[in-house]
Amino acid sequence: MPPIRLMIAEDDRQIAEIQRRFIQRLDQVELCGIAHTLADAREQAEVLQPDLILLDVYFPDGSGLDLLRELRAGNNTSDVILITAAKEVETLRTALRGGVFDYILKPLVFERLEEAINRYSDHLARLSALKHLGQDEVDALLPRKAGDTGNDSHHRLPKGIDVITLDKIRELIADGKPWSAEEVGSAMGASRTTARRYLEYMTGTGTLVAEVSYGSIGRPERRYRMV
Repeated sequence: MPPIRLMIAEDDRQIAEIQRRFIQRLDQVELCGIAHTLADAREQAEVLQPDLILLDVYFPDGSGLDLLRELRAGNNTSDVILITAAKEVETLRTALRGGVFDYILKPLVFERLEEAINRYSDHLARLSALKHLGQDEVDALLPRKAGDTGNDSHHRLPKGIDVITLDKIRELIADGKPWSAEEVGSAMGASRTTARRYLEYMTGTGTLVAEVSYGSIGRPERRYRMV
């Protein structure tokens, strides 16, 4: 599969540089543009037609949500991951109505971005391999409903997620304290990447909440606890 052509739309140049460095660490992604204003983002999106845009909400010359609406109204095929400090529920609602692929809160942590890009890559691979459309195929491609904890039948879980492992993680972190992906993986005898995949899935379904903490050297780390 060809690399994912990605564009960064972020007004803060330091944050944009962090995102650029994160993207360089991902083999399946090719950075095609960086925009620091809404006007520039609008022009680059039209000219470059990226597969995916990392889009901020707050720009000096407008809102990224306006650009999201314009992209959808103009039938632009670029997908969008919103990366923002905006924690208002209405912002999330607007983003979901605009069809964002993911919504990531700042400060951005590499592992969370990597997880989103991996899911997006899997999503594209499923679409490319699709030869006929049935309900199972539709369910695998569409986002799961908010609040779905994965207790329903096994076949409705996304690829790479199984109910037995989910139950093990729920039992493991039921004490209410925050756990890192590395700690969960170590306790389960699994890799940090595998643990993080399940933890992010459970966060997306509302079973867990994720918080960013900073270690002794200032490196941000996502920690997860039961709701």
